[in-house]
Amino acid sequence: MQSRFRSDRRLTVRMTVTMFLLGLLYVGFVAALIVLLKSWLLVVVLVGAMFVAQFWFSDRIAMFAMHGRVVEREEYPELHAVVDRLCAIADMPKPVVAVSNMDMPNAFATGRNADHAVVCVTTGLLRRLEPAELEGVLAHELSHVAHKDVAVITIASFLGVIAGLIVRFAFYSQVFGGRRDQNTAAVFAAVMGVSAAVYAISFLLIRALSRYRELAADRAAALLTGRPSALASALTKVSGDIARIPTKDLRTAQAFNAFYFTPATGKEPGIERFFSTHPTLEQRLTQLGRISAELGEAATPGKAG
Repeated sequence: MQSRFRSDRRLTVRMTVTMFLLGLLYVGFVAALIVLLKSWLLVVVLVGAMFVAQFWFSDRIAMFAMHGRVVEREEYPELHAVVDRLCAIADMPKPVVAVSNMDMPNAFATGRNADHAVVCVTTGLLRRLEPAELEGVLAHELSHVAHKDVAVITIASFLGVIAGLIVRFAFYSQVFGGRRDQNTAAVFAAVMGVSAAVYAISFLLIRALSRYRELAADRAAALLTGRPSALASALTKVSGDIARIPTKDLRTAQAFNAFYFTPATGKEPGIERFFSTHPTLEQRLTQLGRISAELGEAATPGKAG
């Protein structure tokens, strides 16, 4: 079913190109492992099993990692009311609503499609935002579901996860595996090299897509709610509060940055912005400012509507 979130052809093209390139990389990666390990059955079964697990259970994995739990309307009536209203406006199925008991103000959406989606917010976010700001954040997350880029990022991330695991396995096998003959050592070195290259390429492709999809979600949310200034206010508030959270408390969350409303980095990126999962705060606010001007909205952050 087509939602009322404005379609984004540039996002669709970027997702298609990224998946095509990652698909080629995926085939080459599996072929290289089969040649090096000389067991196509082992490689196909292991990689296939891990792909199915990540695709079908990505929502549960993310929820478990972020300590999220499903909440019913009776427990969080206002949160459910906002999600209900946005889903009605967008004409899309209502996702499962969850809350994570974390002070870090953030939100994320996960799931393989609109019928199996989860939108999760932290208690830190609920405590800090005004109703209009929360609506903007939730509209942003729902647009990820409507545009199907949550599923694309989940699938795209899989190859990098596998490559990263193989690099670690090969490294620790070499370190702790005792003495090996030259042929075995050469195979491990080749597997490690191929995996490292695949990880690096998939890392860059995913980051480039992720930065654009965040801008697309901001744009779609602002147009759906008609209140870009409220979303801008939420972005400013959340980014500022995350910057005050100790780095050690953000480290666990950083593994899921690609799924977050705002990255758990605690600072604006410098040169590392080219490797970031999100555009800079300045880029996001500039885009929302343009949309606000186009809509003729009074530029009073946090006091829209």
